This record gives sequence, structure tokens and C-alpha cells, in this order.
Amino acid sequence: MRGGAGQLLAGRYQVTDRPEPLRALAVDEGTGESVLMRALELPALLTTAQVLDDPAPEQADRLVRRVAKAGSVAPTWHPRLLRGVGAFAEGELLWTVEERPAGRTLAELLSAGPVPPYRAAELAADLAGALRALHEAGLSHGNLTAETVLVCEDGAAMLGGLLSGVAEEAMAEDLGGPGGRRRYDVRAALVGPVAERWPLDGGPAGDCWALGVLVQRMVTGRSPFPEGGIPELVTAVRDGRREPAAVCGPLAPLVERLLQPDPGRRPGAEDVQRELAALLAGAPEPADGEGPPRDVVLKRPAPPVPVRPRGRGPGRAPAEGGGREPRPPRIPAALLGPLLVGGVFVLLGLAVAAVVMFAG
Repeated sequence: MRGGAGQLLAGRYQVTDRPEPLRALAVDEGTGESVLMRALELPALLTTAQVLDDPAPEQADRLVRRVAKAGSVAPTWHPRLLRGVGAFAEGELLWTVEERPAGRTLAELLSAGPVPPYRAAELAADLAGALRALHEAGLSHGNLTAETVLVCEDGAAMLGGLLSGVAEEAMAEDLGGPGGRRRYDVRAALVGPVAERWPLDGGPAGDCWALGVLVQRMVTGRSPFPEGGIPELVTAVRDGRREPAAVCGPLAPLVERLLQPDPGRRPGAEDVQRELAALLAGAPEPADGEGPPRDVVLKRPAPPVPVRPRGRGPGRAPAEGGGREPRPPRIPAALLGPLLVGGVFVLLGLAVAAVVMFAG
């Protein structure tokens, strides 16, 4: 995007940071909330008057209306879903806007390395809850990636990117038609070689497949499918050529089912949420170095610290009654008598020596 911090977009959103080309943080002057804005470049077909069918403004408005409709029916009440604020076209860009609480994207956290399996299970449980709410509302997400997941300061994961995903799919269909090679090419240019965005099927089943890919990415730090390019990725997904889910440890059985080619064999979001809750209920306490990613606070009650009685060796039993062990006497009892007698003779000797000195 052009401009920088302080720029006002749509007469409402004031950019607050140094924006990236198609991404900016801003403040909604109407509400005072922090928002994240993502942009898509509108091709010349949509921004010039050299169009055979509709005038360019009507085509851009059609995209905005389609995005806004998805945002209006999304269950914004869910605590694990980032609320979509709206969309607008300005210049050669189509912007989508969603709320942005404090936190870091999952992609930023994974840049430091993978996360332990049980931490990945916690994040996945939050995401499964968000997907369940969408699916029960009759919607699918279609844009579940490490970039659209926000890990908040309290350690919870929130799912965003719904409106930007709708905008990408709408533009691919508008330019390439409902199917065929042209739509594939446009979508490839918009989405890129991100495995989570290329399920064999769409809808809720495709979302659950994407969740399986993301879980394996969290645990291993890489996609289970090759991402060198779109043709290689799509071919690998179609052929089921991927890294085995066994690398996911305790999450392996669930990931294996989520990545089944047959959508009928995949668990739904509700089943995933339930299974992850059972897994986390039996999770061990995190060992040193296996806590949440850096800069993420995960609130857990601290276990009670056992108090060891002073003086107890590693193999000694506690004193009867649970009290403190008695300390051994400093001088053995057998030596007390001789020491007292010897002390008396020493004192008598000193007294005699004093008398002789004064008499002499």
C-alpha cells in the first residue's frame, strides 16, 4: 500500500504502524478499536472502464457486498473467532477489516521453532471450537493457516481471516469463472503454495483437513506436504503423498484421521474438540523447556511444592507422628561423667597454685 502511519483509509481507519504492502494495523476512529486490514490488488479488469459487461465500480461493489454478507452471518459472539468488521474498495485495492487484540500470529511464533504436542493440542482445541461455531452457523472458513491464527497474550488461539478468504475466493471466481483452468490460475496467484489452502474438498470437511495440516505444522515446524510450488503441492495432496503423521506423537492418531482423503472418514470439528479435551485432561505437567511458545502466557495452577524436613537424608524415613526428627546430642552421654570429674580436678589444681603464689 502507499502512504504510511497516520494515513486515513475509507475516512475511518487510521494506520498506526509502518504498513506492509498489503497489510496494515489501524485504529477504527468510530469505535477506537484496533483492527487488522488485509488488501487484495484489484486487477485492471475491475478498476478501469474498459469492461464489456458491468461498469468497474459495480464489479468492485459486488465483491465488497459478498465479503460483507459473509461477515454479517458469521457467529461473531464466539470467543475464539476474530470479528470481521467489514470491507471496502479504495483505489486499486480491496480491503477487509477485522478486530485485532494484542497478540502474535501463529506464523510468527512458529518462526522460532515447533511447539510441543500438548501445547499444539491446546491451540488446536481453540481452533476446533471456532470452526464448530462456523459450521453450526452453516458456514465454512476456507482460510485456516498459521497467518490467520492469532495467539493472544493469555495463550488462547483466535481464528481470523474469514473475510480475506471470502474475498480471495470471490475474486478468483469473478475473474476465472466458477471452475476450470482460469479459476485455478487466479486462485494460485492469490493463495500461493500453502498446503492448508488446497484441500481436495471444500466446506466443513475441508476446514477439518486444513486443521490436520496445521496441527502437524505446529508440532514439526513444516507442512506434511511439499510446498515448493502449486503443481507439486496439488499433486501431492491429490496422491496422498505426505510425511506420516507418526511424527506428531500423541496427536498422531487424530492427525491421521483428519488427513484422510475421504471426507466421510474425517472427524468433524465437534469430534475434534471433544478428542482434544480428553487428550489434554490426561496431559502431563510441562517439563522445563516444553511450555508455551516464547512471549505467550499460559495460565496453569502451580502444583504444591513438597516440604522436606531439614536434616533428612535421601533414604531416611520421617519421624513417627509426622513431626520433625529429634537432633542427636552434641556430646555422647557416656563421656559426660569423666569430663565432669576431670573438670573438678583441674579447678582444684588451679586453686592450689593460686594460694602458693600469694603465700610466697
